[in-house]
Amino acid sequence: QVQLVESGGGLVQPGGSLRLSCAASGLFFSINAMGWYRQAPGKQRELVALITSGGSTTYADSVKGRFTISRDNTEKTVYLQMNSLKPEDTAVYYCNAEARRTVVSRSLDYWGQGTQVTVSP
Repeated sequence: QVQLVESGGGLVQPGGSLRLSCAASGLFFSINAMGWYRQAPGKQRELVALITSGGSTTYADSVKGRFTISRDNTEKTVYLQMNSLKPEDTAVYYCNAEARRTVVSRSLDYWGQGTQVTVSP
């Protein structure tokens, strides 16, 4: 089983910064990609950023230039550096990982419990 533990959420003022962390642990063979999703009240969950094992990154248009995703493959940890935060960034942020349990298993998606990010004056 793969477990994802998130940390770093909290309350910040507009224009502030926050850094989210997600650590993967448990029994798995490899992690192919990791990403961050968010869900605001009254809205559907959306992709914020993702990074592949090769280091390729993808960002939602709404966060380009403000957010940066990075990954530590050795430590199985992914980070999301959030700068110039806006009230519309307020949401629960979820970590996602695509991983294989064994060398002969197919890849599956795993999710963290979520961490609250609130941007308010």
